[in-house]
Amino acid sequence: MKKTVGFIGCGNMGSAMIRGMINSKVIVPENMFVNDRNLKKMKSLEKDLGVTIETSLDILVKKSDVIFLAVKPNVYGVVLEEIKKNFTEDKVFISIAAGINKAFIENILGKDKKIVRSMPNTPALVGEGMSALSPNNNMTREMNDEIIELFEAFGEAEIIDEYLFHSVIGVSGSSPAYVFKFIEAMADAAVLGGMKRDKAYKFAAQAVLGSAKLLIETGKHPGELKDMVCSPGGTTIEAIASLEKNGFSGTVIEAIEACMDKSRRME
Repeated sequence: MKKTVGFIGCGNMGSAMIRGMINSKVIVPENMFVNDRNLKKMKSLEKDLGVTIETSLDILVKKSDVIFLAVKPNVYGVVLEEIKKNFTEDKVFISIAAGINKAFIENILGKDKKIVRSMPNTPALVGEGMSALSPNNNMTREMNDEIIELFEAFGEAEIIDEYLFHSVIGVSGSSPAYVFKFIEAMADAAVLGGMKRDKAYKFAAQAVLGSAKLLIETGKHPGELKDMVCSPGGTTIEAIASLEKNGFSGTVIEAIEACMDKSRRME
């Protein structure tokens, strides 16, 4: 891609996205401009990837065709006000913050501007992210395809309607935390059974990784794959019965509903 890209914010998520785009060669290093209050983070990216540090937001916005804002939601308004004077109609703005909708951004940058709301998740750090994208009406199909290409540099990406973002946050944006909690609990049980902690984490994590890959690659219903493991009268169905007796499915659903409700309250 010949576009120039600017990142305002180089925290964990921003850095992961930048590294994915450069390492996959979607963007060449000389076309990537980065800005962050933490000079050490910028220097690290400059050294590792060859990107250009740009301490002036005005210059970064002028140089960039696509601008990612990867800062905390509470400072979004301040940064948008600062960059709007240089944000012309030919540029694309991409938000990655929870609780910031397209209307909020359009009210500052202008309703004539090209804006994409996105929600990546932390597995982007290892190139396995899942990102939701919701472009506004000023984006063309060709532009949307280019943005998808950027996000696919560090995982998978899908365009969805904005009203579904609360569901995305519940099932994807926040869900790595639930999965880590599940892995930790499985490992604790293995340790209780006598396994060493490092081995327990490896067995549990690989089981989750392999199961997810099996679901995606076979396209089978998760219930069907579960049934493949559950032999009549066997150990697995005993575990499943215990999970359901203790409200496993209902607890997961309630947790994700709580996450979605919080997301709605943030807008």
